[in-house]
Amino acid sequence: MTVKAMRRAFVTAATVIAVATTATACGSPQETAAGGGDAAAPVKVGIVHSQTGALASYGKQYIDGFKAGLAYATNGTNKVGDRTIEVTEVDDAGDPAKAVSAVKDLIGKGTKIIAGSTASGVALQVAPLAAQNKVLFISGPAATDAVTGVNKYTFRSGRQSYQDVMTAKSFIGDAAGKKVVVFGQDSAFGKSNEAAVKAVIGGAGATVSSVLAPASATDFTPFASQLKAAKPDLLFVAWAGTTAPAMWQTLDQQGILASTTVVTGLDIRASWPTFGAAGSKISFLSHYFDGASDNPAAQAAKQAVGGTLDLFHPDGFTAAQMVVRAVQEGGDDVDKMVSALEGWSFDGVKGKLTVRAEDHALLQPMYQATLTGSGDQLTAKLEKALTPEEVAPPAAAMKG
Repeated sequence: MTVKAMRRAFVTAATVIAVATTATACGSPQETAAGGGDAAAPVKVGIVHSQTGALASYGKQYIDGFKAGLAYATNGTNKVGDRTIEVTEVDDAGDPAKAVSAVKDLIGKGTKIIAGSTASGVALQVAPLAAQNKVLFISGPAATDAVTGVNKYTFRSGRQSYQDVMTAKSFIGDAAGKKVVVFGQDSAFGKSNEAAVKAVIGGAGATVSSVLAPASATDFTPFASQLKAAKPDLLFVAWAGTTAPAMWQTLDQQGILASTTVVTGLDIRASWPTFGAAGSKISFLSHYFDGASDNPAAQAAKQAVGGTLDLFHPDGFTAAQMVVRAVQEGGDDVDKMVSALEGWSFDGVKGKLTVRAEDHALLQPMYQATLTGSGDQLTAKLEKALTPEEVAPPAAAMKG
C-alpha cells in the first residue's frame, strides 16, 4: 500500500461482550496472580517479531509500544505482584520458518506467553504451535483475518483486515447501488485486496470491479484512463513498492483524485512523502496515527516513545496490557489466562478495546484521516473516529 500496512494478507455486527470484573486498563499490578505458581518466579514472555527485514520498522514500533504498555500496566515496576515480567526478544526477520524455530525454542525453555508476529505469514504458522503446546499467543501487527478464531490459545493486539475494509466502506455510507473500483497490482497482494473489497463492500450491495496493473509497470497513464472511464463512487487503491510516487502522480495529473473519492490505507509516518502533491487529495483509512486519540494510555505511550506515536505503537502497548491481565488472573495456568482475556474490555491507546469471547477478535475504534502540508511536513488530521461496533467483523467460529 502505499497501503503497506495491509501487506500482511490484506497488507487484508457483533455484540460487544462486556465483562463484569473490570473495565479499566489492567487492574492493580500489585495483586498476587490468581492462577497459582511460584509467587516470586519471573514470568517468561517471548516476543518474536521483525527486528530486521522488510517489516523491521513495524517491529520497532511494536516493541517500543510493548515496553511502554508494560510500564503503564504495572505502574513502572514491570512486575505482577512480586513476579517480574521477563521479556526475551527474538528476530524472525519476517520469515515464518525462523519464527517457528524461535517459538519452539522459547516453549522448550518454559515460556508460556508468546507475542509479536509483525507479518501475517508468521502469525499463521505460530498460532498452531500455541494450540499444540497450550501456550498463550498474542499476535501483533499481522492483519490477516485468519488469525481471528484460529484456536482458543490465539489472540491479537492489533486490528484485522476486515476492520480496514469497513473503514474504507465508511467513506461512501450505504454501499447499496454504489460502484467501487479496486486499483492495485496484479499480484497476490493486489488480488487479496480485490477479494476483500468484493467480500465486504460488495457484500453490502456495491458493484465491485478492479483494474490490476503488472507489478513491473512504470507508465500508469493507460490504467488511469480506465479508472477515469469507470466513474466509480469509490476508488480503493492498494499499492506496494517503489513505483507508488509515480502512480499517485499520474492519478493526480489525470484528474482522478478530483473526480471521485479515492481511499487508501495510511501507513507509517516515514511513508507519507510517497504521496507527493496527491497526499492532500486522498481519503485515508487508518488503524492509528499520532493524535487519533487522547487518553491516559495514549499520553503515557506518547511520552514513553519520545513524543510521537505511529501506526503500530498501539499494537505493542495493547499486547503488554493483555500479558499483564493474563498473568494477574491466570498465574502460570494458561487456560485461566485464556479465560481472563475472553470478553475483557479495557482502555488502550485507541480507546475502549474488547476481546470478543467467541473468536478473540479485538473490537476497537478505526479512523478516517486526511493529510495536510507537504514533503516531510505532512500532518495527519482526524476526520472521524469509527466506533468498534461500526467496524466489527462478523463473529467467526472458533476452529480449535
